[in-house]
Amino acid sequence: MVFALSCKAALGTKLGHRRFCFIFMKISRMKRVLAVIAGLFFLFSLQAQTSTPSGPGYLKNPDFPPIRLLEVDSVHYVTKSEIKKNRRILLIFFSPECEHCKHQVQDILADFDKFKDIEIVMATFQPFDEMKSFYTYYRISDHQNILMGRDEKYFLPPYFKMQNLPYLALYNKKGQYITHFEGNQKVDTILNGFAPKD
Repeated sequence: MVFALSCKAALGTKLGHRRFCFIFMKISRMKRVLAVIAGLFFLFSLQAQTSTPSGPGYLKNPDFPPIRLLEVDSVHYVTKSEIKKNRRILLIFFSPECEHCKHQVQDILADFDKFKDIEIVMATFQPFDEMKSFYTYYRISDHQNILMGRDEKYFLPPYFKMQNLPYLALYNKKGQYITHFEGNQKVDTILNGFAPKD
């Protein structure tokens, strides 16, 4: 009402008032339509982003992951650059208290001659002391091609979308992902996993 009066006062005539209000309503209607269109566009773009599932990191990037694992000495870190080049890689994510993980390591160490040309990277998220006890008990330091460290930032489980332990990810000599296994595996199954794409 105040707006209409000020319009009439400003324009001075009834005809001018009608013309101004008609133009104002058209502009106002256009703004409302544009606001509705912008809102719908925003909702659809938001829905498109949330409905597109983000796949695991190892499928987006087939290269060996950018690991940073705190070593048993609690000073140094195992990183991608620490792994010898042009060698197959077996990444094992484990828990020191997991019976399946213990059996897996025992099986690998019992047939270790078959793994001497494979870089083995062992990672856990469990407490540092548990990892250190596991490292000592299985005499991991006796094997030059085994690196072990604690995944302090819990990077690997979501990266691989892990569901069971031990988790074994296999990479070829170029550092490219081949396949993975979940749960305890026979030594021959692991070694055959390297064969197709190596």
